[in-house]
Amino acid sequence: MNISRYLQYELIKTEMESEFDPPEEGEEYTNKELWDIKETILQELVDLMDKSDKVSNKNKLFNDLLNREKKASTAIGKGIAIPHVRTMQAKDMIIVIGRKLEGYEFDAIDNEPVKLFLCMAAPPYDDSLYLKVFKDLAERFEHPGFIEKLLNAEDGHEMIWVFKEFEQG
Repeated sequence: MNISRYLQYELIKTEMESEFDPPEEGEEYTNKELWDIKETILQELVDLMDKSDKVSNKNKLFNDLLNREKKASTAIGKGIAIPHVRTMQAKDMIIVIGRKLEGYEFDAIDNEPVKLFLCMAAPPYDDSLYLKVFKDLAERFEHPGFIEKLLNAEDGHEMIWVFKEFEQG
C-alpha cells in the first residue's frame, strides 16, 4: 500500500513539544497522571491534524480519539503507538506523525516508552481504506530497519522517504 501518499511534511513533528515531570524515583505514574499525559499527547497530535484542513471539529476529534484510547491502549510496543479512530470529524483520511526520542509513557503492551506516534483518522464510511492503511502500518513496523530509520530521520521529508523506501521493498 502506498501510505506515503497520505503523508505531508507539514503533518510530521520530528520533536513533539509536550514535557512531563518524571515520577519520583521508585514510583510510577498514577492512573490520573498517565491519562493527563495521554490527553496532552493526543491534543498535540489533533492540533497537528487540524493543519490538514480535513478536520470538521477539532474538539470532537480529540474526544473521539480519547474515547478510543480508553477502550484499549493504542501503544503496540517497540516504541510505537497508532492512535486511530473512524469519525465524522475527519473529512478524509488523515495521518500525522509525532516523534519524541526520549519517549513518553503511554501504557504500551511492552511497558516501553513510546517514541513514534502515527495518528490516524478517517471518515466512518470508508472502512476498507481505513483497515488497509492500519494493517499496512502495523505490518510495516515488523520490517527490519523501518523503526530505526524513522527514529534517525533528520526531518519530515526524510520520514516520508523511509515510507517510500519500504513501499518498494
